[in-house]
Amino acid sequence: MSVHIANQIIKKEWTDYNNHMNMAYYVMVFDQIWENMLEKFKMGENSAKTNKRSTMVVETRTTYNNEVKQGEEVEINLTFFDHDKKRLHFKMEMIEKNSRKLSATLESLSLYIDLDKRKVTEFEDDKVKLMDSFIEENKSIFKNDDLVINGKLKK
Repeated sequence: MSVHIANQIIKKEWTDYNNHMNMAYYVMVFDQIWENMLEKFKMGENSAKTNKRSTMVVETRTTYNNEVKQGEEVEINLTFFDHDKKRLHFKMEMIEKNSRKLSATLESLSLYIDLDKRKVTEFEDDKVKLMDSFIEENKSIFKNDDLVINGKLKK
């Protein structure tokens, strides 16, 4: 089970000579759609511009399970999310909408950054409350049995 974040139609410019989406664009789609969650937690582009706080990815793992082609629609779902004082750990999946096949997954670890100092910093209390509330609301549907990036959160 998972939390649906958004849908995306595969664009022609994302496809390659194999007539399917090029591997780099899978990561781009995941990254662009993850921005929706960062905005929900008040850590997205607006936070970077106004509060000089943002996240930076330090580790990822991507799987490519089934190809997707131009014009196909995919659903991006969040299958796991957790945090500690300075880190976000999450996993998303891409499902081809018509066939319901798993197309790809992306697991990521990000750090919370003070952009003025370019140093890792702790989440503000309001952000922790937003994340904790989201986790509490969805913990029964998150799955952590297939995570590869383990033991990085300091709880």
